[in-house]
Amino acid sequence: MTQARTVTFPSGVRVPALGQGTWHMGDDPARRAEEIAALRRGLDLGLTVIDTAEMYGNGAAEELVGEALQGRRDEAFVVSKVLPFHADRKGTVNACHASLRRLRTDRIDLYLLHWRGSVPLHETVEALESLVAQGSIGSWGVSNFDVDDLAELPDGAHPQTDQVLYNLTRRGPEYDLFPRCRELAVPIMAYSPVEQGRLLGHEALQSLASAHGRSPAQVALAWVLRRDDVIAIPKASSIAHVEDNRAALDLHLTEDDHRLLDEAFPPPTGKQPLELL
Repeated sequence: MTQARTVTFPSGVRVPALGQGTWHMGDDPARRAEEIAALRRGLDLGLTVIDTAEMYGNGAAEELVGEALQGRRDEAFVVSKVLPFHADRKGTVNACHASLRRLRTDRIDLYLLHWRGSVPLHETVEALESLVAQGSIGSWGVSNFDVDDLAELPDGAHPQTDQVLYNLTRRGPEYDLFPRCRELAVPIMAYSPVEQGRLLGHEALQSLASAHGRSPAQVALAWVLRRDDVIAIPKASSIAHVEDNRAALDLHLTEDDHRLLDEAFPPPTGKQPLELL
């Protein structure tokens, strides 16, 4: 099994390039035990970045993560997010403390503004910096920010990541957002890297998967992980799914494979609005 590649944040903190997402997890009580087992299996396999948000199930995903991490909190790098309509000075702090209670922890390793809202960015950043100072969060970042949004962050602001929608069918960020983030030394965190499963039936992906003796999801993930500045956070709600995702780290796509995927999923030739799910 290939050792997990790491990505380094501007702070110097290094995390595995493949983590675990939790969107839509915690919604079904009948699946709770299976989902907790999946998250713990992910930790066993080195997928220690666990991404969640106060929005997911109105806190249900955070509660699930909190339960899964009991006795194993120090193994995980926990990412959560504040909703934009909570993101004023007081609201950001209150939302963070509520997330901490649901997560059953005293710190969130990386706390993101989920998307940009009407609250002035300088006010949100001040609140985030205050949370760093008090030790409630290790660092902060943004999510769903395009190039123009990053440019409007206050002087001296240092986000650790920009979490955006990125996969074979959503390649727009490659045109301008990726180059800008590379200039800032800010890694991208790719959510829905397999388009919530919707791209897995694509003929080109299935053909490559068959040629390599792999699953289409592994090919799609290996493609996202080809970049050294990307952290992928696919959701997996079963142990088998987590193990399938982890195996993507052992898959090496050739230049011919990349040419085939570029033909099937063409890269952007101009600016595209940042897409969201």
